[in-house]
This record gives sequence, structure tokens and C-alpha cells, in this order.
Amino acid sequence: MSEETAAFDFAAELEARGVSRRSFLKFCGALAAAAGLSASAAPRVAMALEESVIGAKTGNLYPVIWLEGASCTGCTESFAQIETPDVARVVLEMISLNYSDVLCAGAGHSIEEAKEQTIENGNYIVVYEGAITQGFGGNTLRVAMETGEEILEHAASNATAVVALGSCAVNGGWMAAYPNPAIATGVQGFLSAKGLDDVPVVNVPGCPANPEWLMSVLVQVLMMGGLDALHLNEMAKPEGIFGQYIHDNCERRGHFENGEFVYEFGSKEEELGYCLYPLGCKGPQTKANCGITLWNNRRSWCVQAGSPCLGCCEANPADPGDNWVEVNTPFYERQRDLHIGDWFFQPTLVAAGLTGIVAAALIIHGFGMKKTGRMDGGAPFEKKRAWDEKHPEKSIGQYEYSVMDGDPVQMQDAQKEIAKQYDQPEAAADGEEEGR
Repeated sequence: MSEETAAFDFAAELEARGVSRRSFLKFCGALAAAAGLSASAAPRVAMALEESVIGAKTGNLYPVIWLEGASCTGCTESFAQIETPDVARVVLEMISLNYSDVLCAGAGHSIEEAKEQTIENGNYIVVYEGAITQGFGGNTLRVAMETGEEILEHAASNATAVVALGSCAVNGGWMAAYPNPAIATGVQGFLSAKGLDDVPVVNVPGCPANPEWLMSVLVQVLMMGGLDALHLNEMAKPEGIFGQYIHDNCERRGHFENGEFVYEFGSKEEELGYCLYPLGCKGPQTKANCGITLWNNRRSWCVQAGSPCLGCCEANPADPGDNWVEVNTPFYERQRDLHIGDWFFQPTLVAAGLTGIVAAALIIHGFGMKKTGRMDGGAPFEKKRAWDEKHPEKSIGQYEYSVMDGDPVQMQDAQKEIAKQYDQPEAAADGEEEGR
């Protein structure tokens, strides 16, 4: 099929679904923004999609296997909530979703057979949602006589790439939070432990992940140059999406700079749209472009809706314990909880405790001073230093009279002797004495 025919078929596909060309280009521009590209990249995105229309012999169609780990299926729900005009659905139909625990029409033996055939043929993408639970022998995720660990390991072994979608898939998320009885971990860490380091992993955190982030990853991987087009950072996250702090692009940033904050929900400051930093906003420590891509078909996002950023994109794939739930809870407090065993507490409690201890020590010290009589007129002091008494020629202290029983002549001689020892002119010593 020629490129011209493919483009014509694609236009007909859009028209048949009530999608205008203008809406499609607008959608392409949103995909470019979600990927961290400039608006000028929108035509390239549109061309890549047009050339990949279903039925085109030269199209870069890839089958997709969507696996569910320990999850609430929130990322699937996020990805499936598309409104009219259904532009994203048109794009999705150019991807062969051969297997999905949640969205598949098939079931039982037929759908498992479709997954197995896809794995055998190779050249497919795995989208993995949820954490991998290594506890209990992996039986908490058992499907069709396979444990959750076996399912992922088998599917990833022949995949072109694995997309870890959502913070649970990146490093365990909710499941990996203390005390993590399921020994939950993320996709990249699990595959590395199984010796599958050569399988490319793309980490797309979030709870849930923004659907446009996944769209932009699929478009770039499948249609715009493969994994190299993503520019992954050291955590295998797309740099264009997770390269800047949320705080950098926050619409309330100006209030932060002016020192205008909300300290209580329902206050006048909240009504004025002031910065939510004191109420636990994690925007300054979380990297994502939520404020640019927005949510709900680019209508709004968490901070615009009045909620502090909870830092749900904060996920270190190398450390399941460094997950956004454990690091950022309680969500509406400025500091994270500390814990000793099962005892959780805020740093402010430690500060208050130490302050109390110091205050109690000072009070006890005051009672001790009072009892010894050192507070009534002060402690007794010697009139002359004992050392000065024994070494009048090297006297250090300053007294109203001479250290030698009030003899001014001997005092003057002693000071002259001191001046000689420090190679100072005697005139200087005389002048100082006259000044006194």
C-alpha cells in the first residue's frame, strides 16, 4: 500500500469517527508536548501516525501485551477514559492489543493462546501495570497455572521493550511501602535480578500514569525512531516527561516567590490561589510535566484543582523502599514520617522532645544554683588571681591597684617588664599607664 493510499485511508478513518483534521493535529500537538517536544514536532507526529495506519504494508505496527501485576488497574482506567472526539482511540486501533487482563474481549484458553503466539513471534511491546510480588511464592498473581513472576519473565524474554506503567510497576509503589509483606518490587529491578538486563525497560511513573505519557512513549517507540527517540535518563524515564520539577512549571510558582502561602484549607489564602507548599505540596521534589500535559483531556491537574502535589511520580527503580507512598506520607504534612520499627512520628515531635529535655535541664540547673546560694548576689570570686599573686612581674589581670598590695611603683615596674618580654617600647607601656 502506498503512502498516498495510507494517508487517504487514515483521513477516512478520522472522518468515519467524527474526528476533524484539526482535532487530530491538536491531539498530535498534545502528544508532542507530553513527550517534552516543541509544538513544531506536531506535524512529525501526525505523519508517523498516518503512515502507520492499519492495513499499510509498510506500517510500523507492533503487537502489545498488557500485563497486570499487583495493581488497582488505575493506569488502565486512566488510559481508557477517552472522550469524544475519540482521537486517542483511533491511534490505539493502530496498535494490536493482543492481550490485556482487563480490556480483552477474549477469555480463558483463547486469550492465553493469543498471548503465547505473540510471544513466539516476537517484535512486540509489553506494558506492565502494577508491582511484582515476590512473596508467597508469587502465587498472589497466578494466572493460567503460572505465577506472576513466571508470567512477566516469559513475556519480557522476547519483547522489543517493556513499559513499566505507573509507580507500582516502576518500583513497587503502594505495594512496596513499609512493611512490604509481599516483597513487592518494580519491573526493572525484577528483570535485572532474573538476568534479563538486555531487555529495554521504559519507566513511566505516576499514580495513575497520565494516558498521554503512554501514548507519547508508544508513538515514539513504535513510529518515530525507537527507544533512542525517548532520551531516557539514568532511571530509564523519558527525559522529556520527567526531566523537570513540577514546581518549575506550576501556575502557583509566583505566589511561592512572593512568600504567599496557604496554611489552612478553606482559608482566604486558598481562595486566592496561593502556594500550597506548607500543606505538603511535593512539587519542588517531584519531576514530571503534569502542569504542562494536564489531565482529563488537558482540562486541569491536581494543583489547579486545589490539591497539593502528592509526589506520585517519585519512584526510584533501584530501590523499592524509595517509593512515593513511603517517602511522601503523610501527604498534607511538610515533612515525611520517620519510623523506628512500627512507631511512626514527625520530625517536629523529635524537635519538641529535644526542646523539652533542654528546658527541663535548665530548670534543674536553676534549682541547683538556687540551693547552693550562687544566685543570691552571684558566686564568690577571688579579689586577685592566685597566679598574679605569685608572679607579679607577669601579671595578666587588670586591678584598680598594684598586684603587690597596692604599691603603684611596683605595678609600673611589673608592666614595664611585661612590655620588654613582648618587644614593645617602654613608652607604650608608660602611655598606657598614663591612660589608666
